[in-house]
Amino acid sequence: MINVKDKSSMQTNDKYFQLFTQPTQRLQTLIIGRLMATFLLLVASWFWNSGNVKLSFEDFPRGLFFVFLISVGLTIIYFFVMRLNKSYRWQIRIQFFLDALLITWLVWRTGDLTSPFITLYIVLIGVASLFLPSLETLLTAVLCLCLFILLSVVVTVLPHYSIGGTVPEMTKAVQIISFHTVAFLVVGLLAARLSSRHASGEQLKEATKSLASLRALHERIVQSIRSGLITTDLEGNIYTFNTAAEEITGYKAELMQGRTIFSLFGSIEQSIVPAVDATLEGEPSPRHETDIMTPDGFAVHVGYGISPLFSETGEMSGLIITFQDLTEVRSMEESVRRKDRLAAVGRVAAGLAHEIRNPLGAMRGAIQVLQSQTPPDTAQASLMEIILRESDRLNKIITNFLTYARPRVNNFSEIDVREAIQDTFTLLKHSPDVLDGHSFEFKAPENPVLISADPTQLKQIFWNLARNSLNAMREGGKLSVELANLPSKRIQIIFTDTGCGMSPEQVERLFEPFSDSTTGGTGLGLSIVYQIVRDHSGTINVRSRENDGTTITVELPCEFRSANGSIESENGEAATQPSRLESFLTVKSNERN
Repeated sequence: MINVKDKSSMQTNDKYFQLFTQPTQRLQTLIIGRLMATFLLLVASWFWNSGNVKLSFEDFPRGLFFVFLISVGLTIIYFFVMRLNKSYRWQIRIQFFLDALLITWLVWRTGDLTSPFITLYIVLIGVASLFLPSLETLLTAVLCLCLFILLSVVVTVLPHYSIGGTVPEMTKAVQIISFHTVAFLVVGLLAARLSSRHASGEQLKEATKSLASLRALHERIVQSIRSGLITTDLEGNIYTFNTAAEEITGYKAELMQGRTIFSLFGSIEQSIVPAVDATLEGEPSPRHETDIMTPDGFAVHVGYGISPLFSETGEMSGLIITFQDLTEVRSMEESVRRKDRLAAVGRVAAGLAHEIRNPLGAMRGAIQVLQSQTPPDTAQASLMEIILRESDRLNKIITNFLTYARPRVNNFSEIDVREAIQDTFTLLKHSPDVLDGHSFEFKAPENPVLISADPTQLKQIFWNLARNSLNAMREGGKLSVELANLPSKRIQIIFTDTGCGMSPEQVERLFEPFSDSTTGGTGLGLSIVYQIVRDHSGTINVRSRENDGTTITVELPCEFRSANGSIESENGEAATQPSRLESFLTVKSNERN
């Protein structure tokens, strides 16, 4: 059986060789380095024996040359074994053992205890510290010491076995052996320490590399999360700000890092304590909602949750805030609620219109008969004129209501949006509502902007939006219209006025039928605009501040439609018509500066 301690030692050694042995490269370095060192030692000895620059074959170190030949043979064998056997750990051990034997033979051949090549033992121990664990490095030093002592004892006790030179007397021999014993042990201990430090350094490199990989993986995971994620310290200073957070808030991570979380979410101190308590008690963290102001002045409605961030020691070190953009969700919910209300209105629209129009027509006819028989300058004639005028206004309300409520038959055709806006401006400039203080500006591309739309309904959108802007600028102002092509095969029309603006509550209910109108109309004009934009698979966005004007952005798709109403691509192939849910209304109000 294998002892647990021995097994642990084996695992440590295996780990050492996994860290320090890049299988072929390091072993090749050892083999080739040994051969080069032997060759340099041979040449250096030849120069030393010659005593001058001129070399003589008489002074050639034949013993060292024999060692070099053995090294060449062993190098060939080592490379051959390396290709056949992948147990590099044992190959390194065997090579160092053979090196110790070869050095012992060289010392024996070149002077025994007085040989200058005894130093090679120390070199061998130092090199072993680069390839072996600390314990095996120390064992290598012990092996070299044992071989040297054995050689010393043999040549001292049996002088006739000495080949390289004169054997010193016993006292001097003991001194030499003792000195080298201390030297070998000290170098062995230092080499073992060096090997241990080398192993620690390699382990530190490996741990650093693993830590860097884990950190990169952590950053990739955080950045790939589709929910906004922010981490802070205990003071609320932002540390992590992922890509989704940038997309939702409109702020860059570089700008937000170091800033306080309260500058983005406002006063959320009351939400932090319950969230931390819920986490510590093992309960789900409560969800909260708030508005975040983007750099462009839009209010993004988000839902967020707060969790405590703990360090490795289990202490609370900060907060984790995850949040999602609920603006579209809330807009879709509001759109669904609006459609539910309109569905009820639509069910009674047809019958209500006929029930009102029929008696209204009879009343108007009777008043006209009476008016024809009444002198024009009397009070009765003035009252009849008021009744006729109000009946016309009531008839107009009913007509607008039917336009809004009844199903439409859209006649889509290719139209240049620039011409539709210019026609609207031409009619608008001749309207009695235009004052001397009103000015108009139209920015559009030089090339035609073609889309597939109902020309009549498209002009109705522009007319209603322009009239609404004029009514908001009763004392004069500027109406700007900007037309642009978007990269996603859509166009964008932006109406901007310098009128009185609206409150957030008015913006929220702007497209509801019969909502409180700021212009004195029936409250159906913008509801009809919304209906037409939705029928064209577009979106409409409103941004307004009180006493600071209003900006309305309409986006419409550019796809062409076939006669049956299906969308076609540019090559004529039919494509799937977008879902009605995709044509939701996004109303974002700017509630604070």
